[in-house]
Amino acid sequence: MTSGLPVRPFLLLLLALCLSQGAALPPVASHAAPLLQEGKTSLFQRVVSHPGAKLLAEPKADAKTVRENVVPFTAFYVFARNGNWLQAGLSAVAPEGWLEAGQATDWNQSLTLLFAPRAGREPVLFFKTEQDLSALCAAEDMEKQLDALLAAAARLSPADSGTPPAAAADLPILASEPAGAQGAVSEKRFYLMPILDMKDPFEGVKFLRVASIDPGQYGKGGKGRNGPPKTGIALVIDTSISMKPYIDQSLNVVRRIYDTIEKDKLADKVGFAVVAFRSSTRATPGLEYVAKVVSDFATAKNRKSLEEKLAQAQEAKISSHDFNEDSLAGVYKAVQDLNWEEYSSRLILVITDAGPLKSGDPYASVAMGVNELNDLARQKGIWITVLHIKSPGGVKNHGYAEQSYRALGRLSGQRSNYQAVSAPTPAEGARQFAAVAKTLAEGMVAMVKNTAEGKVMTRPRDEKPQNLTPEQAAARLAATLGYAMQLEYLGRARENQAPSVVNSWIADMDLKRLARHEQSPSVEVAVLLTKNQLNDLSAQLKAIIDNAERTKKTDSHDFFQGILSASTRMARDPNLPTRGKSLAELGVLAEFLEGLPYKSDIMLLREEDWYRMSIGEQTAFINRLKSRLARYEEYDKDRANWESFGQANAGDWVYRVPLSMLP
Repeated sequence: MTSGLPVRPFLLLLLALCLSQGAALPPVASHAAPLLQEGKTSLFQRVVSHPGAKLLAEPKADAKTVRENVVPFTAFYVFARNGNWLQAGLSAVAPEGWLEAGQATDWNQSLTLLFAPRAGREPVLFFKTEQDLSALCAAEDMEKQLDALLAAAARLSPADSGTPPAAAADLPILASEPAGAQGAVSEKRFYLMPILDMKDPFEGVKFLRVASIDPGQYGKGGKGRNGPPKTGIALVIDTSISMKPYIDQSLNVVRRIYDTIEKDKLADKVGFAVVAFRSSTRATPGLEYVAKVVSDFATAKNRKSLEEKLAQAQEAKISSHDFNEDSLAGVYKAVQDLNWEEYSSRLILVITDAGPLKSGDPYASVAMGVNELNDLARQKGIWITVLHIKSPGGVKNHGYAEQSYRALGRLSGQRSNYQAVSAPTPAEGARQFAAVAKTLAEGMVAMVKNTAEGKVMTRPRDEKPQNLTPEQAAARLAATLGYAMQLEYLGRARENQAPSVVNSWIADMDLKRLARHEQSPSVEVAVLLTKNQLNDLSAQLKAIIDNAERTKKTDSHDFFQGILSASTRMARDPNLPTRGKSLAELGVLAEFLEGLPYKSDIMLLREEDWYRMSIGEQTAFINRLKSRLARYEEYDKDRANWESFGQANAGDWVYRVPLSMLP
């Protein structure tokens, strides 16, 4: 997600939400179908229930109860509005009863916030009013006041789920994201922070009015575990012809780490796996493989087996078809094929001296790009770190490779788990690589050891000192990553809940950094898409891709007409003139994308724009869509992260799709 959200469409959305919440309509007879959202032809009004909500037979407090203690997070269709009451039903077929409006949150656009990874930022504070948040940001001693609030928040009991005790009633905050020794809210836990309003009072930060609803015992918080976390470190190694010094040093690093964890009696708590990658065997058959698992996870108890397998990971004897290698194939294989189940903390360490094959390369074996692969790994709780070896022979490739790998290892905002390793000569590169890799791996071991001893790691300082040596930069990266991974583990083990508040104000940027005139996102925006919506979106993208490829190859001028005729559901009028109109204006893309706070090249595309593009630009456009389509296929297969919200129909289940993953 890029920092900041486009204002105008977002304000229109929020205005619509506020009007729908505040409008008191006269009694309305029951509808045969749910109420449509204003200006929509296929999107129904929906709400999400709060804890303690119940369905009644009539729109009055003393009516007969139809359903007691509705499961929090249940999504209802709205069939009628009667004063402060909503006629609601689980399916779009028929209403089931009446729900008090104050016991539900409008859920029309399905926008929600996620806490950004806890690497280099303070916990999010939930303020009682916009004025309280604004007063803090306007204060000359903002940092001092913020430190006092953060200290007060840190004293909150984990059992309170971030809610201040009665003694703290004079504080301007209602709640806090779990902090310090409490750990973080696990990224695997499902919670909602719907956005109800937005203000833009200061440059570089937005104030968001949110509800924060955690299902508590109904959620998917991780089960607590005894003892320290088991940490899995997967080495994804480039074994192309130039990599021999670094393959050898990787084995040395593993040996040293095994020696350390055996000494610290953590032999079964850290496991290493190795995946090797090269490039296309279709282009160069002599390469033998594109990517393969050299060894699944092995702990120090069976280190001999791993060391023997790693010793067999030799460099290729011939060159690939391109300087870039198929590193994304290696990462994808590590994410999908390794046995991560036993490991609660997960890290992929990519080691390469070349960039990934470009999306337009016909021999690239993975349809997803670096952004989509980062999203896939993050959804599975895997952190990606890249060690990029910069040798003189690849100087023309360094810029492209660095940009790609910073995206692959992205945390949030501009933060990335990426480090360059200078290699003016093979010997110097191998020496520096060994020092950097050892520092990173030892940082992960330190995290395991501290957690085993009940010690919470010290949060790294925010300052960015200049002129760090590679070892110092690696130590800093390891400390930041280790701290974030420990907080994630503690939060999951303790089943930390997101704060449960119905109405509060937060900043979308880390307030500590804001006080220093820096920007670092504290939250990220996601959209909850149903299975039906995701399937429709995939079908629409496929139609656009098919017609784009057809017209690019044949030079025909019926690109938009081909899309419009691909499906009757996409076409409001197959004979509609297309000139001067975007795909969104033609009704090609799904209605649920309209009004969302993001800019889409696809939605804004006009027919004349397409024909103005060069062949290269058209190819890049198609490849971007193919990458997104491949990610949607992975969403569809990811059964563990679909939420039913009490819906029996799987088509109404929802998935948290980051705003950055929309087309």
